[in-house]
Amino acid sequence: MKLLQKTQLGKLELNNSVVMAPMTRSRADANGLVGQMTLDYYSQRSSAGLIISEAVNISEDALGSPYTPGIYTQEQVDAWKKVTSAVHEKGGKIFIQLWHTGRVGHSSVRNGVLPVAPSAIRIEGQQHFTPTGMQDYEVPRELKLEEVKDIIKQYGIAAKNSLEAGFDGVELHGAFGYLPNQFLVDGSNKRTDEFGGSIENRSRFVLEIMKELVNVFGEGRVGIKLSPSIPFNGMIDSDPKALYTYLITELNKMPLAYLHLMEALFPLDSLPHYPKDILGTFGQLFDKKIITNGGYSRETGEKALENGIANLVSFGALYVANPDLVKRFELNAQYNEPDRNTFYGGSDKGYIDYPFLEV
Repeated sequence: MKLLQKTQLGKLELNNSVVMAPMTRSRADANGLVGQMTLDYYSQRSSAGLIISEAVNISEDALGSPYTPGIYTQEQVDAWKKVTSAVHEKGGKIFIQLWHTGRVGHSSVRNGVLPVAPSAIRIEGQQHFTPTGMQDYEVPRELKLEEVKDIIKQYGIAAKNSLEAGFDGVELHGAFGYLPNQFLVDGSNKRTDEFGGSIENRSRFVLEIMKELVNVFGEGRVGIKLSPSIPFNGMIDSDPKALYTYLITELNKMPLAYLHLMEALFPLDSLPHYPKDILGTFGQLFDKKIITNGGYSRETGEKALENGIANLVSFGALYVANPDLVKRFELNAQYNEPDRNTFYGGSDKGYIDYPFLEV
């Protein structure tokens, strides 16, 4: 099986082509610290060729959802050091996914402070999870130009902290409607300065962040996750094909490890100009490794690798419920069923208590 074959990813040799996708699990404490549960969680899944961590806040102002971890204090760095050491002791590799939620948050989660965004445009037709229940989204505060440039620097600082914490590399969360994605699409970015207007200007925020990350981690240790055809969180663009063609072409000029592409997971009947075949539309623009993500199984993941556009496959819900997923792929064994009621927040139930195969 191609999924089980060793592969080179940037500067790293991976034991297989199975990637544990980044998944928010909301098990950090109120100070954004991960603990023993999180150490156990990632350690259990160290047989993945690559683990990409849950999204990790780059600053206090990046926070949007409760009980999500950070990488901006020394305590947080020290806590993650224990996690990366545990993964490495089992022969695994782990990247950190860096996160700024932008307008995908709520003031009740942020000590009364409004979320920030490229423009003062709120998300319509959705609600946000808060400790007091689901809440309508608020109109975010538009970032000043100097604040935009400061956030780019904050990504660089978070990358330095990640390097100190022992991560093998870093992925920018540029997908699913969070701050970098908000800058990209013209439905949420109405700026008139150097970070708004043209496709080149709207892409600038992401490209400048990627330069910061490469400056810290070096060649072959930086990736980015993109979701060109996912309109969730109000990610509506007038010409996503042109936008992502430009962005990925520019990313291809950088010494990256990979491009992590999300499939079109949402109905697009009302958005006929959105590409449905993500790998076919954008894969040829990138000559380094491509990780594909989006509801894959053992069989469909293998087929994606055989088709030759994707080089690795990331798995989400399957990895929640099956810490030994690689072994189950190898043996074509039955899967544990994920308990969706315990995906976010709570105790070790539904987090580190899924059984391993008895072999």
